Amino acid sequence: MTGGQGPSWSAPRDLRPVNWRGFWTLYRRAALRYLRSLPEDVGGPLVSSMLFLIVFSMAWGAAGGEPIRGVDPVTFIAPGIAAYALFHGAFENSAFPTIHDKLEGIVQDVLGAPLTPLEMVAGYVLPAATGGLVTGAIILGVMRIFVEIPLAAPLYVLGFGVLGAMLFAFLGFLAGLWARKWDRYSVVDTFLILPLGLLSGTFFPLAALPEMGQSLILANPVFYAVDGFRAGFLGQPQAPLLAGAAVLLGLCALLAMTSWILVARGYRLKP
Repeated sequence: MTGGQGPSWSAPRDLRPVNWRGFWTLYRRAALRYLRSLPEDVGGPLVSSMLFLIVFSMAWGAAGGEPIRGVDPVTFIAPGIAAYALFHGAFENSAFPTIHDKLEGIVQDVLGAPLTPLEMVAGYVLPAATGGLVTGAIILGVMRIFVEIPLAAPLYVLGFGVLGAMLFAFLGFLAGLWARKWDRYSVVDTFLILPLGLLSGTFFPLAALPEMGQSLILANPVFYAVDGFRAGFLGQPQAPLLAGAAVLLGLCALLAMTSWILVARGYRLKP
């Protein structure tokens, strides 16, 4: 107290119900990290996507190049390749920072910040999904220079792109929580993410498979993300879009709750 005046300190700032400043700080940090490594984050997927496009173009051409669902084969597979790059980018953008922050001890600073477990999860997952969407948009833009890709329903492209990016961002965050070192990340990427992505109808139509193969593909939730994303361009879904959106929303909600519970318990975060 000075000169009979009240105390010089101020009351603590009320952070409820959401600490927007803390969340934005975490989001901005992850977004800047993505921008700093943008050439690597986009360059590798872009090269691999173009190689996929070239190889499948040559293969379909050698096979006669018959239309798939009424469109050129290259036009059919191009949105699927872009979707795969988008989803895998979201997974990497979520898993890498989570593992890095754990190994370097940075996560202890995040745990000490006035953030709720849900805000912490959002601060890792949302920028990862955003980065995946940016990567996918760039790759798709480059593809459209070489391949004529129609745009039948932009809202489907955006909606299923966001749902797929969120699904893989949550998977990346959970993989980052589980992994104690980098080779554990490689295990998840090789034996879970790659099969889910490659066996999702990315490179082939569902009707080209035998009945059992179709059943297996329909059991893969990533199929609905790829199919909805592609339908936004071609206007021809292979499965009901509403059912696909419901599957993806349900899985995202389940993974979000799982992530929240694990962070609240400090699963593999606290020394």
